[in-house]
This record gives sequence, structure tokens and C-alpha cells, in this order.
Amino acid sequence: MSDQTAVRLGAPAERRGTAAVVGSFLGRARGARFALVNGAAGAAWVVEGTTRVVFSFTVRDGRITAIDLLGDPALLGRIDLVMLDD
Repeated sequence: MSDQTAVRLGAPAERRGTAAVVGSFLGRARGARFALVNGAAGAAWVVEGTTRVVFSFTVRDGRITAIDLLGDPALLGRIDLVMLDD
């Protein structure tokens, strides 16, 4: 994600450390639903049937080590997104 995109989403381009990441998502990700993003674990924030943001998780040794957010409408349509039931 470019710094310009991160600014539009209202967050710094990168957060490091458990406390910083948890603090940045606390209360903000309530509308996100679990999904397969290009076949891998992820999530999506969907409003009125339109995907607004896709969350891709990097998992190493059973832990999430990175979360990438994509909110560019031109790129969202290129993602293979399968919403998972709650």
C-alpha cells in the first residue's frame, strides 16, 4: 500500500508490535468478516454488498505476522474473495 493510500484510510502505512496493531484495529474492524483472499486466510469489510477493504494476513508459525489492507476500488475487483459464514 502506498503512503498516499494509507493517509486516505486515516492510518500510518505501517504499525509494529502487538500493542500498536491491536490499538489501531480496536473498534474499527467490527464490520470485517472472515474470508478467503486469493485462497488464503483474510477478512473483508463489506458495506451494502460492496467490498470496501480487504485484509490479507501473513501467518508464520501459527501467528499473524503481517496484515495488509487493500482499499483501492480498481484493485479490489481483481481479488478472488470468498466470504466465510460466521
